[in-house]
Amino acid sequence: MTSSTEPKLLWEPPAELLEQCTLTRYMRWLESERGLRFDDYQALWRWSTEDLEAFWGSIWDFFDVKADAPYERVLGDRSMPGAEWFPGTRLNYAEHVFAGKAGEDVAIVHASELRDEGEVTWAQLSEQVAALAAGLRALGVGPGDRVVGYLPNIPETVAAFLACASLGAVWSSCSPDFGARSVIDRFAQIEPKVLLTVDGYGYGGKHFDRLDVVARLQGEMPTLARTVVLPYLAERPELGGLRDAMTWDDLLASGAGAALEFTRVDFDHPLWVLYSSGTTGLPKAIVQGQGGILMEHLKKLNLHVDAREGDRLFWFTTTGWMMWNFLVSGLLTPATILLYDGNPGYPTMDRLWDFAADTGMTCFGTSASYIAGCMKAGVEPATGRDLSALRAVGSTGSPLAPEGFEWVYEHVGRDTWLFSTSGGTDLCTAFVGGCPLLPVYLGELQAPSLGAKVEAYDEEGRPVIDQVGELVITEPMPSMPLYLWDDPDGERLHESYFEMYPGIWRHGDWIEITSRGTAIISGRSDSTINRGGVRMGTAEIYRAVLAVDAVTDALVVDVDGWMPLFVVLREGSELDDDLAAEIRKRIREDCSPRHVPSDIYAVAEVPRTLSGKVLEVPVKKILKGTPPERAASVDSLANPRSLDFFVELAGTRS
Repeated sequence: MTSSTEPKLLWEPPAELLEQCTLTRYMRWLESERGLRFDDYQALWRWSTEDLEAFWGSIWDFFDVKADAPYERVLGDRSMPGAEWFPGTRLNYAEHVFAGKAGEDVAIVHASELRDEGEVTWAQLSEQVAALAAGLRALGVGPGDRVVGYLPNIPETVAAFLACASLGAVWSSCSPDFGARSVIDRFAQIEPKVLLTVDGYGYGGKHFDRLDVVARLQGEMPTLARTVVLPYLAERPELGGLRDAMTWDDLLASGAGAALEFTRVDFDHPLWVLYSSGTTGLPKAIVQGQGGILMEHLKKLNLHVDAREGDRLFWFTTTGWMMWNFLVSGLLTPATILLYDGNPGYPTMDRLWDFAADTGMTCFGTSASYIAGCMKAGVEPATGRDLSALRAVGSTGSPLAPEGFEWVYEHVGRDTWLFSTSGGTDLCTAFVGGCPLLPVYLGELQAPSLGAKVEAYDEEGRPVIDQVGELVITEPMPSMPLYLWDDPDGERLHESYFEMYPGIWRHGDWIEITSRGTAIISGRSDSTINRGGVRMGTAEIYRAVLAVDAVTDALVVDVDGWMPLFVVLREGSELDDDLAAEIRKRIREDCSPRHVPSDIYAVAEVPRTLSGKVLEVPVKKILKGTPPERAASVDSLANPRSLDFFVELAGTRS
């Protein structure tokens, strides 16, 4: 799909959505309160990125942000990096989560492989957060102290995070399926005071005890003063092998009866630490602020996701992916959030669609790879189950292929608002994606987000339209990192985002912004394949390869002119001459003759990170002779043994 072809229109917002969405209400507010009238979304977006102070000031006022004092300035310093937002203001993220929420209204619906479906009311959540905060305070946790969670995607984790935020403590989390080394590489950097953990977890019908891993974490994180264990796998786990350990119930009991309180902190006070994928070296520890995340997520979840009263918002994620943090911020809206912990394909790929039907889900958030998996498995979500409440499907993690768009409209529903989004851990948001006022075209993201000055730069650093270029952000956004941990002079931050274009954020993706205002993401710019002067994003090659029915997954790299393609085949298929010819033909016709692979190999698995990203760059390094332990952090991989094939192949080529 390119902007030069006539786009296929898949969906247009119905009149009811245009009338009732929060974005329409915001535009009416701008007209009545600010005297600003915009004829369409594109005009609103231009204003939001050209007059940053007026736009972000309007977000503060429209959502009634509460602070110790009214803001005097929106931007004290506009430079990147180093932008200073709302200087002098003090607020609390968690205070805004609970603003106007009370009683028996449902805050969270949850299910997992180990627990039946359940609900948590706002009254229950408030009581839990208050008790946890008081218990943590009794352990000496205060503003700026780090609390880490080795926890699954369950309500207790949400409550623990909100308790930390209410205290001004700094939160960080990893999923319990992360290996010990991977967790240590992340948590040890930030020197935590308290570790919150489960005893184990369930996945794919199997149980995994993690207390030995917890003991190892304790041994390699000397700053830990206390470890709190939540029984999740066993009713009464044996904690004798741990030091300074207490149970979750003991922590709750120590704060029982406490009132819910909020410590207001500076706008740029750290809220949480997220991590880059960590495929090479130590993961970057990305620090984001209470105020910046509050402003960005108020905007994104209310105006772009359009989470409203009565809605039930879901995104399939673990606590090791930024989408967990994003989902929890759904509590900043009037909607209920839905959590699922476990294997989304167990016992079949229908599991999450059953969860959607059972819970009355209104927004089903997932990844492009999950949609591709449903396609390959022949899942038909709308057949045999009631999805009448479901009005939106969100996709992120990697570019959603046009075939994925068509599958959603054929098998979920023609009236579904499908919003494919692109953003990143680095800002904990999507800066291109959904807009309830705009149509959906095949293979395209609807629009850049408000306040996100997203552009495509050519090789000379000039903005281009209807051409593929480097995705850059040319104006600051509040949720950009405050800093990277242990980077006192900002050198790593500068190298990561600002080295190519000084003063401009380079994200590392290829993007095409069309003259219609839509966008097409075609993969990571650092893994783009340039063959004879023709540049091709790997996502475009995968789209062609995965259209071959026998192929279920793929990885492609360019190693100094040698371009091998690695494919995972459907059970019962064989990589013979006919299949290889079909794959080459598809790439030649759909991509370019220059991107036909030099060789094709069948592999058992494609190496992926724990968050599901394909390891293109590390595989390329291994094939060029880099030892695997230097090319990739094994504990950051979902399937570390998958690298063995590439190591052996590199040995045969040396």
